[in-house]
Amino acid sequence: MQVAVVRKDTHFTPDPSRVIARFLYTNDERSKKIIHSVLAMPEDEVRITMSQVLRGFAKRHRNISKIFEKHFNKLSHLFERMGINPNEVNQSQKVLIGSYFTMEYSIESAAFFNPSIVDDPDQSELLQGEKRVILSFRATGEGHISSIVFRSAVIDRHCDMIIEPVGKMLAEADRIERHIYDKTSFILTLDGMTDFDNKISPMFVFEKLGDKFTYGELSRAVKETKRTHQLTPEKESIINQIMWLALSHYEIDFSLDSAISERVIFPISETERNGIEDARFVKFTGDNGEVVYYATYTAYDGITILPKLLETKDFYHFKCIPIHGELAHNKGMALFPRKINGKYTMLCRLDGVNNYLAYSDNLSIWREAKLIQSPKYPWELVQVGNSGSPIETEEGWLVITHGVGPMREYALGASLYDLGNPEKEIGRLKTPLLAPNEEEREGYVPNVVYSCGSIVHNGNLVIPYAMSDYAATYATVNLKELLEELKRLND
Repeated sequence: MQVAVVRKDTHFTPDPSRVIARFLYTNDERSKKIIHSVLAMPEDEVRITMSQVLRGFAKRHRNISKIFEKHFNKLSHLFERMGINPNEVNQSQKVLIGSYFTMEYSIESAAFFNPSIVDDPDQSELLQGEKRVILSFRATGEGHISSIVFRSAVIDRHCDMIIEPVGKMLAEADRIERHIYDKTSFILTLDGMTDFDNKISPMFVFEKLGDKFTYGELSRAVKETKRTHQLTPEKESIINQIMWLALSHYEIDFSLDSAISERVIFPISETERNGIEDARFVKFTGDNGEVVYYATYTAYDGITILPKLLETKDFYHFKCIPIHGELAHNKGMALFPRKINGKYTMLCRLDGVNNYLAYSDNLSIWREAKLIQSPKYPWELVQVGNSGSPIETEEGWLVITHGVGPMREYALGASLYDLGNPEKEIGRLKTPLLAPNEEEREGYVPNVVYSCGSIVHNGNLVIPYAMSDYAATYATVNLKELLEELKRLND
């Protein structure tokens, strides 16, 4: 029996008018000339030029003059080399100089796709049968750099989605804060990332630090170590791992007066400078009943892909945690919404072909996984993977999967696993639940439907999905009907 899928006519498409103001830097010599030129301008020319810039861009960005000043402050190293005290530069000059080192970046000019969906922490002021949700998307702009963006919506009792108005004053985080690191836990995490030779210890760096240290203190300790030690290739490798780990941790805060559609998580650390890809958000309930939202995502630096984890309770404050261990080398990790048998549990595809299940006592370290699903049917013979975190139902863990078949066509499927033992498959659809139709097959990457997470509402499964890596939409499926079919196919 083919399970009925209801495609909705709501579409999420890329909007090139949604821009953020990014720091722009070319090289030192060019930059020095720009600074000298502005400082040499007559006062009236500075005032007029600055007024023209503000008139053109103040309505496109929140606090654009503050952004210009922040970008001016990033040039402190140049002022030092030029023998100029930046504190002696007047406010108008600072703002104007900063504007020359700023550019607009259209975050979704190329694509708006790969959505996930979770319950909004705020479920107030709703009618019976309604649910407020947060959708996350992968937004891609010039240079194929991806970021995470959001939309807020209310799903009514008929599973129709009312999208809240989308804000235009986009902004990156107001504040980026590095961790204060605990030496003991840092070394334990570092040890989980690498296998040190017994004769080599990272203490040649950490002996210069206290029990607690900042990123700045670590950076100075590394510089001092490089100056005073004869470094072997092995020690150089350890130093690189230490700095990578330190840079991978950060926390960000968004302004309380920003709409969720205006918050952009743009690449911050070196490990993700070429993109933040395919966030799979999940509403996680701890043993004490506390709710935390996690998202596994793929960091891409232009060469290497690395899985990382976002944590938030309110979608204003986010922590970023790197994922380590032998399993941290592939895309598509998806966290279960609660612990199973006392352990964190994750779906992953460590070989790029099959679905695996992993357990861990530590959210950031994943070492071993068990194969639970391999390609079986014609539409998924190339590879299978998850399309978001498992959904807990009375009948078992419902996993929306994706399969790749002939002509590299991506389709969505479904599998059901035992609640107490998610290694045990109860049933699996033999044919796709959702495959690209004529409208959905055209895009940046043709013949692809893909999702990063679904939810249940009023007895229906709500599946947001991407259309050929360009835009997104959603569909609904009767949950009872789907589960009955999965149980019927138990073989």
